Amino acid sequence: MKDPNCLYCVEGELLADFGYPCVELDYSKVYVFKEQSHKGRVIVASNKHVSELVDLSDEERNGYFSDVDKVAKALHKTFQPDKINYGAYGDTGRHRHFHLVPKYKDKVEWGTPFAMNLQETFLTDEEYETLAEQIRTNL
Repeated sequence: MKDPNCLYCVEGELLADFGYPCVELDYSKVYVFKEQSHKGRVIVASNKHVSELVDLSDEERNGYFSDVDKVAKALHKTFQPDKINYGAYGDTGRHRHFHLVPKYKDKVEWGTPFAMNLQETFLTDEEYETLAEQIRTNL
């Protein structure tokens, strides 16, 4: 089920403002988060428009978390972070998605929760594509 008012369902200009398409998996779509203060940060958005995990069937939930796991492993292999933070909010954007945020010792925000958007590090489309290709290669 798609919601015509949801930026993840519509995949238009609003999503393109902060997410670069990376890959479609069995239960999700992955986007490189355009603000890259945390190198390799991505969003894993459910293919199904739901707000809560309890709104997914057991199969859908397990499949979605399998996708999250695959992406996390690819991020570890690609970028060698010291830790990945996982964020799932959705008070206003009511489409289930997780932010996977690689954290590096002695780098920005180590030892603290990540900020939603630091507005500090943006890349060119070619650089986003390079990150996306590196992630796809390691999935």
